[in-house]
Amino acid sequence: MYQILKSEKLADRTWLMVIHAPWVARACQPGQFIILRVDEEGERIPLTICDYDRAEGTVTIVFQTIGVSTAKLEKLTAGDSLADFVGPLGKASDLIDEPVEELKKKKLLFIAGGVGAAPVYPQVKWLHEHGVEADVIIGARTKDLILLEKEMEAVAAHLYISTDDGSYGHAGVAGKVLEKLAAEGVKYDHCVVIGPMIMMKFTCMTTKQLGIPTVVSMNPIMIDGTGMCGGCRLTVGGEVKFACVDGPEFDGHLVDFDQAMKRQQMYKTEEGRKMLEYQEGATHHGGCGHCGGEH
Repeated sequence: MYQILKSEKLADRTWLMVIHAPWVARACQPGQFIILRVDEEGERIPLTICDYDRAEGTVTIVFQTIGVSTAKLEKLTAGDSLADFVGPLGKASDLIDEPVEELKKKKLLFIAGGVGAAPVYPQVKWLHEHGVEADVIIGARTKDLILLEKEMEAVAAHLYISTDDGSYGHAGVAGKVLEKLAAEGVKYDHCVVIGPMIMMKFTCMTTKQLGIPTVVSMNPIMIDGTGMCGGCRLTVGGEVKFACVDGPEFDGHLVDFDQAMKRQQMYKTEEGRKMLEYQEGATHHGGCGHCGGEH
């Protein structure tokens, strides 16, 4: 069992939890994720790692209450335990594999939409701890939905806030802040965009126009997290990839966002899932190609 050490409401339907999971904390890196189950009958919930403390053996997660499983998770408090907490899963951010001195020569930008601030934070924090500066744009629909502002401010070189309704920071979507910076002559060598798929799609259109290489962290439907179920199937540069084992980070200018968003909608119904299985054939199931599991 994995004990919850802290549970904090960050915004409407958005919660932060600190979990005692020493084995995960010891091995995880920025960009990776975990899969948890609230109880023995619970579904598997994939969540990106927001922070970790190797000395304390803790992992921090942020989640939104969307369905029954996250509603159950929301009700848990410090002292309660989770049935499963599996990880780290997926590949770590490519940035941590680059020589630090080379990273210091680049002007880096992270753009976070909504809960995307959670997976952005550990990457920017890691860079800050290694003396690498990075600018950050956090966007949300309204002021009350801005997450981790103080934490991000402590590790970002420059932090920009945007709200769709103009209630805080710059008015408009996060991509508009980037356009404004570009118009002022600010140039970036690398951009990481994490947030809702529709936000990543349009932000990547902007970075492509500006000629900025861009990485996105994909969050499609995911079941087992090992490449077997095929739920997180994506098309990237014309090739089939699986977010859980090939990602979750991919070249944002090569991801077929329209297909990814369509698959998410189809997965909401049994008929849609059957149609995807029929259309995608042997590649539908991912790693083994013949797992035959429920989707």
